[in-house]
Amino acid sequence: MPLQPTNAELRLEDGSSAAGRLCGFAKSVAGEVVFNTGMVGYTEALTDPSYSGQILVLTYPLVGNYGVPPAFESERIHAAALVVSELAHEYSHAEAEKSLPRWLEEQGVPCLAGVDTRALTKRLRSRGAMLGRLVAGDDDIALDDPNQRNLVAAVSTRERVVYPGAGKTVVLVDCGCKASILTELRARGLTVIRVPWDYDFLDEEFDAVLVSNGPGDPAACAPTIAHLRRALAADRPVFGICLGHQLLALAAGARTYKLKFGHRGHNQPCREEGGSRCYITSQNHGYAVDADSLPLGWEPWFTNANDGSNEGMRHRTRPFMSVQFHPEAAPGPVDCAGLFDQFVSMMR
Repeated sequence: MPLQPTNAELRLEDGSSAAGRLCGFAKSVAGEVVFNTGMVGYTEALTDPSYSGQILVLTYPLVGNYGVPPAFESERIHAAALVVSELAHEYSHAEAEKSLPRWLEEQGVPCLAGVDTRALTKRLRSRGAMLGRLVAGDDDIALDDPNQRNLVAAVSTRERVVYPGAGKTVVLVDCGCKASILTELRARGLTVIRVPWDYDFLDEEFDAVLVSNGPGDPAACAPTIAHLRRALAADRPVFGICLGHQLLALAAGARTYKLKFGHRGHNQPCREEGGSRCYITSQNHGYAVDADSLPLGWEPWFTNANDGSNEGMRHRTRPFMSVQFHPEAAPGPVDCAGLFDQFVSMMR
């Protein structure tokens, strides 16, 4: 049976609001309001730790029509809330066991449905990502900026975990790592040592380092940056993905900045420098690396074809590389999977 919706409202910090029906779990939440342009993948997006502290607006008009198949990037939903135009209570998928509204209720996550998400997205594009409150009835809540907290500390693994393999050994610095990144590493036979975001991994026996995706401002991860700086000095191969790209840039001496409304979706075009090839990539980030600040020896690798922002960098002579997009997410479907093979080839 469909859940019985109640009236609710999304209130943005600029004073605007959008009314709708409250589905999922009935509570008020606050966070940063962002939009995702993907047509599918809501289970993956909701369970991506990079959405921690954010109210996620999906631009595709119908959400939930294939229910909840077991396609998760972590063990729980990390987004603070979901905002959609039309929420499907009935679903059709061979592997789905429940509806999206039911799953949201079980996970304690509210959803505001019946919203003009096109108008809302246009406002976020013109004004920029804003703080907002999803207000359920009289249960009001104060605005809260999640970027003022260390979100990575809340979503990172709490302990060192080893996944045995037959090949080289990689330290995976978990800043909110998606499960599919771990899958790509293990598919190549690597032994993976997964460690917390602030773990001093330099005493481990390893062949390379991968720094994962994660939420929030990279500047909040000072211990990670310090450990990466030491890894660079030791000439250990390093691969950064999303937040890991930003952290590697900071460790190298470059700068990062907050984008106006970020890149979130499966359709971001990235041009590889020095060639004519353009990749269609999956992305989820609100910060970017300032390409003009890259120090001597580093060069831009990929550039966003929409806004010209940096999407990757690499060192000209040493085994360091990183990308802002998600090569494991496979929107192409496998156009960028070769980056993991390049990473493996850097290991002596």
